[in-house]
Amino acid sequence: MSFFHPVNIGNVKLEGNLFLAPMAGYTDRVFRALCLEEGAYLAYTEMVSCEGLARDNEPTKDLAVRARGEKNLALQLFGPDEDTAQRSIETALKFKPQIIDFNCGCPVPKVTRTGAGSALMKSPATIGKIVRVLKESTGLPVTVKIRTGWDTKSMNYLECAEEAFGAGADALCMHARTKSQLYTPTAHWEYLADLKKHFPDRVIIGSGDLFCARDALSMFEQTGVDAVSFARGAIGNPFIFRQTEQLLKGQEPQEISADRKARTLLRQLEELAAVMGEDRACREMRKHVGFYLKGVPGSVHVKRITCTAVTVDQYRQALKILDS
Repeated sequence: MSFFHPVNIGNVKLEGNLFLAPMAGYTDRVFRALCLEEGAYLAYTEMVSCEGLARDNEPTKDLAVRARGEKNLALQLFGPDEDTAQRSIETALKFKPQIIDFNCGCPVPKVTRTGAGSALMKSPATIGKIVRVLKESTGLPVTVKIRTGWDTKSMNYLECAEEAFGAGADALCMHARTKSQLYTPTAHWEYLADLKKHFPDRVIIGSGDLFCARDALSMFEQTGVDAVSFARGAIGNPFIFRQTEQLLKGQEPQEISADRKARTLLRQLEELAAVMGEDRACREMRKHVGFYLKGVPGSVHVKRITCTAVTVDQYRQALKILDS
């Protein structure tokens, strides 16, 4: 059995099952384009506020713009209830997405205190109502992102999945931690296995602690999920998708040279500058540098320079340190 295979989400046929997870502040259209070039078969947008779309908010709408070369736009929405979701649909559809995802897993307090994100897991019935509204009003495939529960005393992922699928969800992605666990300790993949066991004929996407190709292979082996979704493991490492596909096909994953990492970092910056302006792009890119250059000799000096860089050329000059 090959763990790498095509997967269908509703009427969207994907040639592979390696996805980029939605990450606020990271999965902008430039980074999505890079990940798609490097082997991701689907790349979710950052979380897009239903309320912001309903109010025609320009910064919110900017998050929904299709990436360069993005065949299938997977638009992730978040909000507290079905009424807010309904009000966002008219604007959301203007971006011509192929898939709508709804976030019921974000653990960040500024999201959960509004009743959105993982707060929705306290009300599985509301998840079902939201999915039903999105399915009936858009006619598009709908996916849902959840966690295992609010905390270890309320592990209700099966109930939430039942509501989502019962309302017509085409796939469900689960980050194998509770809201209270945030991103530590180790993700509990056994709950992904349990989820797939209960919904063997549904598309289940696994997420949590996927930092290299071998992590993805282990998740497939241990859980039986249909696809995996890379989050933090892809930051500064868009190469993880191609490496994972190689491993799943029985090949040795290609090593990525320091030069290629530097060139990809610079390319991401240049494309980001074209989208948002040089100064802002240089500030945004600072959070990616450490991930790209982790373990690369001389990177400490590059990071020290780029933490104050405000021009693309300053980045370019700093990266030359790696050649010296």
